Amino acid sequence: MSLLELDKLSVHYGSGRDRLVAVDNVSVSVPRGGTLGLVGESGSGKSTLGRAIVGLLPIAGGALRLDGVDHTSKRARNALAYRRRVQMVFQDPHSSLNPRMTVGETIGEALRRREDVTRKGRRAEVARVLGLVGLPAAAISRYPHQFSGGQRQRIAIARALAVRPEVIVMDEVTSALDVSVQANILNLLKDLQREFGLSYLFISHDLSVVGLMSDEVAVMYLGQIVERTASRALFTSPRHPYTHALISSIPRFSAERMPAPVRGDLPDPRNPPTGCRFHTRCPIGPNAVPDRLVCLEQDPHAIAEQQEHVAACHFAGQPPPATIVAPAAVES
Repeated sequence: MSLLELDKLSVHYGSGRDRLVAVDNVSVSVPRGGTLGLVGESGSGKSTLGRAIVGLLPIAGGALRLDGVDHTSKRARNALAYRRRVQMVFQDPHSSLNPRMTVGETIGEALRRREDVTRKGRRAEVARVLGLVGLPAAAISRYPHQFSGGQRQRIAIARALAVRPEVIVMDEVTSALDVSVQANILNLLKDLQREFGLSYLFISHDLSVVGLMSDEVAVMYLGQIVERTASRALFTSPRHPYTHALISSIPRFSAERMPAPVRGDLPDPRNPPTGCRFHTRCPIGPNAVPDRLVCLEQDPHAIAEQQEHVAACHFAGQPPPATIVAPAAVES
């Protein structure tokens, strides 16, 4: 059963001729106690969607429901009860933590939202939360700059955990960290999820990480979801050519020739292509097969939503040219 549901959600920047539709009619759900991975190139709208969920950006259209209750308005998403239940951990812990506040003050400020923690008991609760993320109580009196990048991200996670949330939006939480540190943080997140039954929206451009963390995966392109299904199905049987290309570009330790990544640049989001937005870069669209004019004229999302394995492509499931090989499964 889903805990957080987004129904045809849209987020805009600007207005009139300068309006940019950063998120366009996105429908996804975060499973209760599970993880929805959200992946795509930079500029696809992933972080914008995450920020809208936690109330940092207004929702222009559609609906957001938490446990079946509508929280679409910015006022509802900024209400104390909602903010306690839905938290966010940002990409860069250096900029998301106040350098003038000690770790104890940072986490203690979050604890003010909890009625069950008295002022006298706040320090002990801060120490307990730090322990959950593998940091000693001595960290309470230190400042963010005195910690490594991985430790700072643990502090950011502790701050989110302090209010006992049900949903945490993870926005590229490991992208600024070394590979070895990334693994530690990912293992920590899995342990916390098992212990507290947390639901994650895991946003990343790294498909291999998303494959390890997620129960379901949604692939985002130019503000829209182009494919959505269970994680294993996505990696073993991708149906959208964009997903094919992303998975095929995952580095492998083998002698196999690496296929070409997605070609061309992301189109201007203020003036997206007609029909299928991916057709200007698609290896099986009209650029490769000239008679496939439907890609230029009709948006494939209407038929995609009728599928259990959502793939917004008129020719979903058809193999790309030989330059894009079938992707290997990512072990979870």
